Amino acid sequence: MSDAEMFGAPKVSSELSPWPVSRLSLTLKEWIERLGVLWIEGELASIKIGPSNMFGELRDLQIENSVSIHSWNVAKIPNDLKQGDRVLALIKPAFWPKGGKLTMQVIEMRKVGLGELLERIERLRTQLTTEGLTSIERKKPLPFLPNKIGLITGKDSDAEKDVLQNAKLRWPDVQFRVIHTLVQGEKAAPEVIAAIKELDADPEVDVIIIARGGGSFLDLMVFSDEALVRAAANAKTPIVSAIGHENDRPVLDDVADLRASTPTDAAKRVVPDVFEEKYKLEQLRQRLFMRVDTFVSNQVSMIEQIRSRPILANPYTFIEVHEAEVERFVDQMRNRLENQLSREDMQIGHLKQQVRSLSPQSTLDRGYSVVRDADGHVISDASKVKTGQKLRVRLAKGELGAVAE
Repeated sequence: MSDAEMFGAPKVSSELSPWPVSRLSLTLKEWIERLGVLWIEGELASIKIGPSNMFGELRDLQIENSVSIHSWNVAKIPNDLKQGDRVLALIKPAFWPKGGKLTMQVIEMRKVGLGELLERIERLRTQLTTEGLTSIERKKPLPFLPNKIGLITGKDSDAEKDVLQNAKLRWPDVQFRVIHTLVQGEKAAPEVIAAIKELDADPEVDVIIIARGGGSFLDLMVFSDEALVRAAANAKTPIVSAIGHENDRPVLDDVADLRASTPTDAAKRVVPDVFEEKYKLEQLRQRLFMRVDTFVSNQVSMIEQIRSRPILANPYTFIEVHEAEVERFVDQMRNRLENQLSREDMQIGHLKQQVRSLSPQSTLDRGYSVVRDADGHVISDASKVKTGQKLRVRLAKGELGAVAE
């Protein structure tokens, strides 16, 4: 039976059966103790190490929270720890119901060394590469002439001056929207993340520059913060990283759409040079003029060549040549037709002569006659004619009636 049940508190809290404060404190104690031991990381806000114990506070400035820590065994506590150190601690959370205070019993503690930080950064870099957040295909192109440039940098910093001055030297009418943030320390990452989201939501901002004028490795740790890096990778507006740190460059350089070596380089990469662009336009104008002039000259020369051709000098030449050819063909057809008609006429004359020579009329014309009976049958045998039989005789001209004797 738990202590709360011993006090007679209800198991379920409601308006009609509320928990007493003691029940809430004991329940919190039970839940916190279930966590067991775990590793945490933070910054020492204060620390006091005695001969046999240690007291202090461990904080996380990203959420501006701190917890009390203590240890009764200082054997595993480095004696050179001081305020501001980043540490890893193996702790066991404890909640004191009577005082309502959450404390952390430190079992082991050690500084976060440079090598460990580098290893953590490389793990994050590898993870982002695996997720494709550093691929070239994902990077967005910068606009040729941005409508407005978002700038995230420290207030009154050299980086801000370099970006603004060099950008205005290249394009005097360039417009900026500047958001000042911390650029190092625990509080810097949340401020930079908020600035990225604010500028990314501004429809007038076409590109965002995150600038800082270099610094030590630890000073630039904020630009390898995973939350900040992912906020930059997820932004719809192109991001330019201008941290100005060649060695051990921060992870932000990997996910940014463009990495500039310095803030000055970022201004040159984002804003075109007005004088250079005018020079390019003049060159393009001259090249265009030369191409048009060459094209017109070629066309004029081609027209002159076409006009000098015989067909254009005398357009009827083509017709005359074909007219003579047509007349020749007509004469050939006429001669062939006349020859064919002559041959056909002679053939018809021969056929007429053949027909006339074979006609019975020609025989009658020579004095012969054709004898037929009354029914019109030709009589060629006299023995078949009876005496007194009427006959008809066909002469060359006309017919005669006759009676056989």
